Amino acid sequence: MKTPIDPSKLDDLPAKDYFIEAISHVDTAVKTSSIAVGAAKGILYSIIETLGTMIGDPDLPNHLRSGYEGALELAHELQAKIDHLS
Repeated sequence: MKTPIDPSKLDDLPAKDYFIEAISHVDTAVKTSSIAVGAAKGILYSIIETLGTMIGDPDLPNHLRSGYEGALELAHELQAKIDHLS
């Protein structure tokens, strides 16, 4: 059974900006060939799974959910670009 988010802990959740920065970092690393495609896929998989779990929490406030959904969409777009490389 899933434990609801304690409203006092909302400030402890990472901002969507952390995810967007991580996705951007992976994108830059792929473009400059400073990361293996398989490693980039693994990192993106983790980001996507984490965001999916957070978005799926019914107690997550809508303003946080929409930000995470935007970051998730960005991650999916990068995943599609990386899939074409391999």
